[in-house]
Amino acid sequence: MKKGTVFVLSGPAGSGKSTVREALMKRGLNFHYSISDTTRKPRGGEVDGVDYGFVTRQRFEEGIARGDYYEHAIYTGEYYGTPVSQLTPYIESGVNVILEIEVNGAMQVKKKDKNAVLVMLLPPSYSSLEARLRGRGTETEEKILKRLQRAKEEVLLFNKYDYFLLNEDNGVDACVRQLEIIAEAQSFRTKNYPDFTTKFFNT
Repeated sequence: MKKGTVFVLSGPAGSGKSTVREALMKRGLNFHYSISDTTRKPRGGEVDGVDYGFVTRQRFEEGIARGDYYEHAIYTGEYYGTPVSQLTPYIESGVNVILEIEVNGAMQVKKKDKNAVLVMLLPPSYSSLEARLRGRGTETEEKILKRLQRAKEEVLLFNKYDYFLLNEDNGVDACVRQLEIIAEAQSFRTKNYPDFTTKFFNT
């Protein structure tokens, strides 16, 4: 059986990662969304165990010490991480796993799994990113400025990713379709089938 592939979706806050990922999952494809743990507080409407696993800093750090996290990083002062339990069982059973994580975590995945596919989602411009962040109306000016500065740092890792998508205004459907194309191409990569030649000659 072909193992599943890890797909990493990351990009600056305000690029639309959650919206694109949610739209992708609604297509009913062979994807499991890996719910990350975080120490940040829930935003309005977010549900524990659905959007994130919201945990205390102490609990997160204890998990790091036990090796519970496939990857983890600190973003704007808060921990984010992918629990191993959200990844390994699905990959082993042939299901693709999508991680919605920031760039430091993505670089950890890239080192651990050479077969992982990294996709950076970006708004059409830096000015549109700022407009989106301010349009949320959920964060202080200090937080917004930190996120904008962080966005500059994240985009510098652009060439470390395999693919990029531009999330134009009202462009979610186009991004989802492009992700589907990437996933379909990935399913035909020869290195995903290490036993193919043996099985080919024995059938």
